[in-house]
Amino acid sequence: PAAASKWVRLNVGGTYFVSTRQTLCREPKSFLCRLCCQDGPELGSDKDETGAYLIDRDPTYFGPILNYLRHGKLIINKELAEEGVLEEAEFYNIASLVRLVKERIRDNENRTSQGPVKHVYRVLQCQEEELTQMVSTMSDGWKFEQLISIGSSYNYGNEDQAEFLCVVSRELNNSTNGIVKEPSEKAKILQERGSRM
Repeated sequence: PAAASKWVRLNVGGTYFVSTRQTLCREPKSFLCRLCCQDGPELGSDKDETGAYLIDRDPTYFGPILNYLRHGKLIINKELAEEGVLEEAEFYNIASLVRLVKERIRDNENRTSQGPVKHVYRVLQCQEEELTQMVSTMSDGWKFEQLISIGSSYNYGNEDQAEFLCVVSRELNNSTNGIVKEPSEKAKILQERGSRM
């Protein structure tokens, strides 16, 4: 009997969930704790023929709620809307989860309001002997993209010097809150080299 009372069956919108009283009472002020963990039931709730508590809510969104109570992490399947999980967290009165979902929604809105990431590309012409130094000194977010050999056009003595086009890119984020940042010295050198063409 003691082991049986440790487990609780919930019938959420026709779907059965089984959990422990300890898990359901992680949030002492929550609907679930008041439903099945407190002495003298504070909430008068019906039970179905199997003895499970009847809860008239969407079972799809109950999974993330129960998992949050189990391990304290918010995990939402990609098919589920965060707003739906927020609605259920508010219904079940799980304050810490409400805050967490609101933060995630806000972060996602901030990410999408920034729009797609744009890139700036530069093509730099250099000789074979300059290539290693130029690629190794790239900074300020510049990344190497492609190297194109354009043959040799200079003859120094008997040696042909191979020439290359080096394609580099970086994310375009020159302005922060409307303030345009000056490119650093290394970025200016890369721009000057690129404008030699």
